[in-house]
Amino acid sequence: MKYISFLQSDGTPAFGRLEGETIYQLGTGSDDLKSAIGDNNLTSRVNGQSYALAEVSLLPVIPNPDKIFCVGHNYESHRQETNRAATDFPSIFTRFADTLLPHGSDILVPKVSTQLDYEGELAVIIGKGGRYISETDAMGHVAGYACFNDASVRDWQWHTRQFIPGKNFPTTGPFGPYMITPDEAGDLSNVNVTTRLNGKVMQEQPIKDMIFPIATVIAYISNFTELRPGDVIASGTPGGVGAKRTPPVWMKAGDTIEIEIGPMGILSNTIADEA
Repeated sequence: MKYISFLQSDGTPAFGRLEGETIYQLGTGSDDLKSAIGDNNLTSRVNGQSYALAEVSLLPVIPNPDKIFCVGHNYESHRQETNRAATDFPSIFTRFADTLLPHGSDILVPKVSTQLDYEGELAVIIGKGGRYISETDAMGHVAGYACFNDASVRDWQWHTRQFIPGKNFPTTGPFGPYMITPDEAGDLSNVNVTTRLNGKVMQEQPIKDMIFPIATVIAYISNFTELRPGDVIASGTPGGVGAKRTPPVWMKAGDTIEIEIGPMGILSNTIADEA
C-alpha cells in the first residue's frame, strides 16, 4: 500500500491511502500517519472522503517525526569521492523536522550560501519502535520506504568537522511523495537510487551497494537511542554529488531536482532563492 500526507482545502492536515491518482482520507488533524503507524491500524482503516492527487497540497510523508537520522558515506563510491576513511560503524548525524518539505515544493537556496547540493537517498520509516533491536529482527520494524533528498549547504557543512549546520537549513529535506509498505516495495536489492538535475543523471547506484545495510543501521541506532514509530532514517547517498564534480555543480534558482527510487516513485522539487 501507499500512504500520503496532505492538506485539505481548509488547511487541515490529513493523510490517506493512495490508489492510482486518488487519495482516500484515513485521518485528519492529530490523527496523522505517524500516530496511525504507532497504533498499528493502517490496514484496518476505512476509506473516507476521496481527493484527486493533482488537486491537493502535499505534506512531507511524515510531517512530524520525533527523530530523523542520516547515514553519511554509506556507499563506497561516495566514501571514495570524499576521501573519507573506511569505518567499522555507520556515521550518523541528525536532521530537524522543520527542514522537511514535500514533493513539488521549492528547496530554498539560503541567503548565506550559494553551495546547495543534492543527495538522493532511500528513506526508511520506522513502524515498530524499540531499543537494542537485533539485525535479525530489524526489518520487522520497518513501516515503509520513501524517497529523500538530503540537500546540503556545503560551506556550512564544512565550517567544522560537525555536519549538522549544513544539514539543517529550513526547506532542505524533501521527503515523499508517499510511503510504500515493504510488501508492495518488494525486493530492493536491485532497485537504483537515481538523482537527476534538470533531466541529467547525476547519481545512480543500486541499494544493495550500501556499505551498512538497512538492518545494520537500524540495529546500530537502536543501541544508542530508542526508535519510535514514524522515525525516519535517510540511508545514505551514492557517489556523484555536486560538490565533488569538476567544476562543482550547485543547485540554483530555476533548477529541478528529481530523486527516483523504483516503487518509491519520483520526488521532484524546484529550486528558488530565499527571499
